Amino acid sequence: MLEELEYPFDAEYILKKRKALKRILLQEEGKSRISKRIAVLGGSTTHDLKEMLELFLLNAGIAPDFYESEYNQYWQDVMFDNPELTEFRPDVIYIHTSSRNIEEFPTVKDSEERIEELLERVYTHFEQIWNRIEDSYQCTVIQNNFEPPFFRLLGNADFSDSHGRLNFINRLNEKFAAYARTHKNFFINDINYMASCYGLQKWADPFYWHMYKYTCAVQAIPELAYNTANIIKSIYGKNQKAFVLDLDNTLWGGVVGDDGADNIEIGQETSMGQLYSEFQKYLKAHKDLGVLLTIDSKNDEENALAGLNRPDSVLKPEDFLIIKANWENKDRNIAEIAKELNIGTDSLVFVDDNPAERHIVKAQIQGIKVPEVEDAVRFITTLDRAGYFEVTSLSEDDLKRNDMYKANAERLKQEAGYTDYSDYLLSLDMKAEIRPFATVYMARIAQLTNKSNQFNLTTKRCSQADIESLAGDSKYITLYGKLTDRFGDNGVVSVVFGHKDEADGKLFHIDLWLMSCRVLKRDMEFAMMDELVFKCREQGIRRMKGYYYPTAKNGMVKEFYAVQGFDKIREDAEGNTEWEFIICDEYEKKNKVIKVNESD
Repeated sequence: MLEELEYPFDAEYILKKRKALKRILLQEEGKSRISKRIAVLGGSTTHDLKEMLELFLLNAGIAPDFYESEYNQYWQDVMFDNPELTEFRPDVIYIHTSSRNIEEFPTVKDSEERIEELLERVYTHFEQIWNRIEDSYQCTVIQNNFEPPFFRLLGNADFSDSHGRLNFINRLNEKFAAYARTHKNFFINDINYMASCYGLQKWADPFYWHMYKYTCAVQAIPELAYNTANIIKSIYGKNQKAFVLDLDNTLWGGVVGDDGADNIEIGQETSMGQLYSEFQKYLKAHKDLGVLLTIDSKNDEENALAGLNRPDSVLKPEDFLIIKANWENKDRNIAEIAKELNIGTDSLVFVDDNPAERHIVKAQIQGIKVPEVEDAVRFITTLDRAGYFEVTSLSEDDLKRNDMYKANAERLKQEAGYTDYSDYLLSLDMKAEIRPFATVYMARIAQLTNKSNQFNLTTKRCSQADIESLAGDSKYITLYGKLTDRFGDNGVVSVVFGHKDEADGKLFHIDLWLMSCRVLKRDMEFAMMDELVFKCREQGIRRMKGYYYPTAKNGMVKEFYAVQGFDKIREDAEGNTEWEFIICDEYEKKNKVIKVNESD
């Protein structure tokens, strides 16, 4: 990763050094990136935007291949089936339009009926594109909403009067939002908010539109590209998963070990106390989203807990999955936190007001995000604009993630009381629901394909649109696995899908097999294997082929198919292997400890 492309960044530097930065990114050794085809359909000039978007995506681990429409041909490219776009087969279509693409606004002479007709006509112009994309491309769509107009003819009344441009744009934006709420593969790129944050007068400088047909000022293009890249990287599982938080002068003002818990600044009594309380509320809201909270503080644990246990502290000890309050180096604590959570260090965001600690952690911990937070006044703004936890889907599993991790800790305690591991597994009273992909779990299934790296045989990445397409294709067998036990619901934890061979209908190819690491060594993979064999038998399939493609993270499943009873039939110089399993009539179920589909 390049620090120059991490938020907050120097936009003018990136614009000036874009070619050099791209060369550095492409030369990064050992950088594994997923490839995605992205069509940029613009209502304005998009060349510079595309180049900036490429930089941020490469930095996020995504190698983009672009299709770029001709100037202002976004509607025609979709509605008239441009053969070049059709052949491109995009994974993502980004429609980059703005208020400049609204060809007609209400006038003060228009009746209410005329304004309503105009509103519906402008909205329908865009809805036609989205519906056509859904029918023809079945891919993810990112659509800009509209920034405010750069002038207000009616002054403040432009907001409330139906004849005002601002009122018209706000109503259009709400209609866009309503469409997004009912279409799971459709995402709004909120340039309305971006323009407000950037400063509308600078963002919408008319000079850049009339001179170059840029929808925003050149200096704002990196900000726009970064925001768009955040949506794309979230869709493909490149979000972070956990905060690692310092305490002193980060969660509260002052040093608890020196000042005492009674004298740190938190709560409503002082302006600085209010500031830190607001930051704690911001972090707790992330916990509700499923973001994991941990602490890494140079402190005595007794002092740390005393600070968190203050009556006016928003965050309490129970809000944190792990608290490392000791005098170890922070990078060592962070490595242990990642290990205990069983997630990669590149999933962590380290927040510490001390620049020396940030420097050490950034140098020692590979891939960790270390935002430059020095002034508590800017903590929330810096973290929020960085987009570490961009939400493109919010599943039931996300909302329960912290509880799931706490339940895992209870399982570990339970395991310690057994000498026979099979007895321990039986004691969990596990129940699994293993069925073909279901609408209610589509978002979670897509999320798993993009986030699971260790127990993932082929690391094939899928959007929700891809998953929905597979579920509706008769050539495919799809399975999700949901696991519960005496400690709680683990949610959807395993995904398998594959397709029947076109030439040999009795042969089945496993395209993807993955499992969440939080249910490792629970025999869920055997339960999935049993159900997959059953589904294949139903369709007259007698042979299965599985594939393993090695990555830097999935070495743990190198021999997975051997454990399942497959025979290795091929291996190349890169370590890619191919396996075969003959489905015999005497197949004996492998799962002995999980009750599967009891409701059947």
